[in-house]
Amino acid sequence: MIFFNPTSKPSTAPVLTGNKGTGELGEEIAVNFLTARGYKILERNFRCKGGEVDIIARDPGDKSLVFIEVKARRGLTYGVPQLAVTPFKQRQISKAALTWLSKNRLHDTNARFDVVAILLHTDGAHAVEQIKNAFDLAY
Repeated sequence: MIFFNPTSKPSTAPVLTGNKGTGELGEEIAVNFLTARGYKILERNFRCKGGEVDIIARDPGDKSLVFIEVKARRGLTYGVPQLAVTPFKQRQISKAALTWLSKNRLHDTNARFDVVAILLHTDGAHAVEQIKNAFDLAY
């Protein structure tokens, strides 16, 4: 787990409370975290009939496509954030990823599914963990 303070880039996300605010803040932190590590963000919040992908990016190392689910929590009351990526959620992300690949004619592209889990701290030093190859294609 890495403690990440995204002070280098001001957040453009509106300050919201509740789950929606936590989710939007988490996605902003994840984007800043990934770009700081050389990832190229291709698309955010891709939605289709079958599901949604929070972030679609290109890995700077092996140049593979990465479909990323972001889970943020303000505490551990409901467990660690990555546990919220259930088998049902994995199927939804997989369907959206297949739709995106088809739409962009990238069927033969090397791709994987990652989860970025974030524990938000009031001091701004958020705990961020990127779980590479978090799950396999599920449909």
